[in-house]
Formats: sequence, C-alpha cells, structure tokens
Amino acid sequence: MGQCVTKCKNPTSSLGSKSGDKESGSKSHHKKGGGAGGGGGHKEETSTLCSKAPSELSNGTKAIEVSVETPIIPAAMGDPCKEERLADGEKLSLLHIEELFCCYKDEQEDAILEEGMERFCNDLRVDPAEFRVLVLAWKFQAATMCKFTRKEFVEGCRAIQADSLEGICSRFPCMLLEAQGEESFKDLYRFTFQFGLDAEEGQRSLQRDIAIALWRLVFTQDMPAILDRWLDFLAENPSGVRGISRDTWNMFLNFTQAIGPDLSNYSEDEAWPSLFDTFVEWEMERRKREEEEQQDVKEERCIETESSPTTDRMETEGSRGSQTWGGH
Repeated sequence: MGQCVTKCKNPTSSLGSKSGDKESGSKSHHKKGGGAGGGGGHKEETSTLCSKAPSELSNGTKAIEVSVETPIIPAAMGDPCKEERLADGEKLSLLHIEELFCCYKDEQEDAILEEGMERFCNDLRVDPAEFRVLVLAWKFQAATMCKFTRKEFVEGCRAIQADSLEGICSRFPCMLLEAQGEESFKDLYRFTFQFGLDAEEGQRSLQRDIAIALWRLVFTQDMPAILDRWLDFLAENPSGVRGISRDTWNMFLNFTQAIGPDLSNYSEDEAWPSLFDTFVEWEMERRKREEEEQQDVKEERCIETESSPTTDRMETEGSRGSQTWGGH
C-alpha cells in the first residue's frame, strides 16, 4: 500500500507497463465490459450465477451437471447479484466488485496480498508507495499494509461507489480533495499510524524508519514547514529514537498547527512529549551553528572587500606611471 515501500519486497517491480496486457488486468476489463454492454447480457450472467439448475428436465431426463465457480460471499455482504443505485442514477454492481476482488486475491487466503496488491496497483496505474494508494487504503479502512481482505475491498468499493478499475481511478480526484479537509485529514493522519503497525507482531509503536516514511507520505499534499527538520532530527538520532508512540504521532500534527516555523512560541511547560523538547533544543543548536557560520562568511567577505580597493588602486597607479614614462 502506501507503505509497501517498507513492507513489500519489490513494490515497483510491476510498475511502468502501459499496455495493460497482464492477464489479471485484461480479465477484469473483459468481465466489466460484458456486464456493462447491455441489460440482456447482465441478466443472463446473473441468472447463471445466482439460480440453481433443476436436477431433471421436464421430459424426465437428467440435466447435465455444470460446475460454476462463484465468489465466496459472506452473508453479511448481501446478495452478490444485487445492484445499488447511486445518487447520479448509475448502478453499482456487487457482483462486479466480487469479480474484481477475485482477479487479485491470493490462492490460499481470501485476501489480496503482496503480489496481488502489486498487480492491482499496476492495473490502476499507481505506484504502491504513493499518496493515492494510502488514501485508497484509508477509504477501504485496511487494517494491514499490502493487504485487502474481501470485506475491506467490497465495503471500500461500495464506500467510494466504484465497481471497476476505471471507476476506482475516476474517484481519486474526489478522494484527494476530501483528504484536504481538516477533519478528514485528521482521520487519515490517525489512520496512517495504525496502518503502519505490524498487527501480527502486536506492535504498539512505529519503527523509526517506517514512521519517517509515513510522515513524508501523509503530508504529501500539504507539507508543514518544520517537517524536513523534524525528519532530519529523527534520522540523525537513531540511538535516541527507537520508536514513535501513538501519542507522539498524534501530537506532532498539533505541533505543526500550533507552533510556528521559527519555534519561538514553543514552551516546555506545555504538555508536549519529551521528544519534542529534545527536537527543539537540537534545532535551536543547529540554527545557532548555522548563524555563526554565516557570520564567519560575512566577515571573510568584508576583509576581502576592504583589501581589494587598495590593491586595485596600486595597480591603477602603477599602470598610469608606466603610461606617463612611455609618453615621455
């Protein structure tokens, strides 16, 4: 997902193909086309998957048994043949969503895993490590990076009102715009912390490197002025920063909103995490050194400027003398 950059073995290995000739991608497009061509084709497909053939024909002979592979659909998700009418009058096909999920699901587990996620992102023409994928995971309420369960995928597609690759792609602009809202971004921001945890290992804090990558990712659309310095601080202090707690993660968003870029209104007396105190001290020391270095450079330039006119004047007078002597 947005952080397949840290979890997946090679998230960009399947990117860059513009032909769309992958078996999974063409399969999903073909199925979508068959369902959208007209009402008759969709009804025939629906009746095949959702009706049960009688064991005997009307003349008494036994019917030929036909095995049809249908998606496994939990009862809570409702009838796969059902269509939901959207606000714009279009219809959302749960069957198409199920079929799309099956194009990428793992053979052993009822979920889209690492390999399937890479193919899914490739067919969507997005990088698994980009912000749009993080936003999609947020809308799907995915619990784990590089994984969509069947429920997450189906309910997520219903939430964004899309039942095809084209439909999902068309929703990205609206999702990105929604993520810019204050409350929506706050929800996305907090989701990102949970999304970065390794649920199987029972993690309660983010690894430092993963936290740095996620901070840079989640602030893609609106980067705080202090972000680069904060991330430099974390990167340069590996021994002092082993992990990022949920409280530190959540409070950093408040920090970017309440404290100015010059840090002049920061107070240790307020209830900030101790790591923020350390960061402010580190940043102030860095700025002090930078100012001293700039002052040294200015002084050197002043010395050069003061000495330069004298030299120029001597050279000018010398040249004039030569011209005068030559004239006589």
